[in-house]
Amino acid sequence: MMKNTALAFIFVYIALVSTLSNAHHVLGRPSYSLNEDSNTPPSMAIETQIGEYFITYMVFPAFPKPNEPGRVNLYATRIDNGEVLAQPITFSVRDDSFFTETLGFGQAESSEQIGVQTIDDGVYRQGFLFRKKGNYIVRAYFEDGGEPYEIDFPLQVGESSPIGPIGATIGFIFFLLLSINIAQRKRIARSKVQQGQSVR
Repeated sequence: MMKNTALAFIFVYIALVSTLSNAHHVLGRPSYSLNEDSNTPPSMAIETQIGEYFITYMVFPAFPKPNEPGRVNLYATRIDNGEVLAQPITFSVRDDSFFTETLGFGQAESSEQIGVQTIDDGVYRQGFLFRKKGNYIVRAYFEDGGEPYEIDFPLQVGESSPIGPIGATIGFIFFLLLSINIAQRKRIARSKVQQGQSVR
């Protein structure tokens, strides 16, 4: 009986001590080595191959919002020997509106240059700040060996609409068909009334 009580006491003591210890690591990294990006995961981290280069780009913060600064990080290395790109990269942005790009409504905005960046510790960093929410396309452009390279990637700023562009289009088409149907019924009813009056 004493032996069981002593074991239970030791078990409770170990459980209490383990819960009182404070963690000083985040995702396996020491807290003293964190910077402004470390605890904010990128909203996307995409890797792709284009021409002779292997490209990786990330967007910070995880969820860009209007009137709040953000940043694009881009890494580019040669596929054949792993050499880091050392050319300046031009970053531009354009609107990626569904209605403008796909249906041709409104005027398509031309791309706007947001900066030209040189390499800094193996990374190209381009800041951005958008005034209004929406969907955008960010383009990174550089030339190497006389060949142009263009890397496009989507960027959503602010919360997306719960309906979405496709849902809005379907709703608009449904509303249009319903309006035509009602107008046709009224025309047929009016025609029948006029025919009934003329028979009398």
